[in-house]
Amino acid sequence: MNNIFEYKNGKLLWKVSRSNVIAIGQEAGTDYAKGYKRVYFDGKTYAVHRVIWELFNGKIPDGMHIDHIDGNASNNRIENLRLATPSQNAMNRVAKGRIKLKNVSFCAENNKYKVSLQANGKRIFCGHYEDIELADLVAQEARHKYHGIYARGTQ
Repeated sequence: MNNIFEYKNGKLLWKVSRSNVIAIGQEAGTDYAKGYKRVYFDGKTYAVHRVIWELFNGKIPDGMHIDHIDGNASNNRIENLRLATPSQNAMNRVAKGRIKLKNVSFCAENNKYKVSLQANGKRIFCGHYEDIELADLVAQEARHKYHGIYARGTQ
C-alpha cells in the first residue's frame, strides 16, 4: 500500500493516478457511514482508517479492530487510531438510547435508573438509583474501573 497511498495530516492521498478522475495528491476515499471513509483499489474496498493504520504499523492482526480514540470516525490522524479487540472497541462507543447516558437505563418496574455495563464478555450490574446524576456517576466510575483507557464518557 505504501506505493499507492501516502498519509498527510489525517488524510489518505493517492501517490499514483489510477484513472482519469484520480489525480496524484488527491484525497483518497469517499464517505460511506457515520463519518467513516472507504477507498476502492485493486478490486477491493478498504476502510481508510485501516489503510492509514497499516501504512504506519503493518498488517492488522486477525480479529483486531482499529479504534478512533476520540470516537470521531472522520478523525483519521494516526495519533487518534489504536488497535483494539472487538470488546475494547465497543467500550469506546457513544451513549445511545432515550436517556443519552452511557450504561444508564430507566427501569419502569421500580421507577429507578439501572446501571450496568459489559466487560470481558460479562454483564456487570452496578445497581438501581433514584437519582439520575448518581446513576451517571456510578456508571462513569464503573467504566473507569472495567474499561480502563477504552472508557468513554457520556458524550
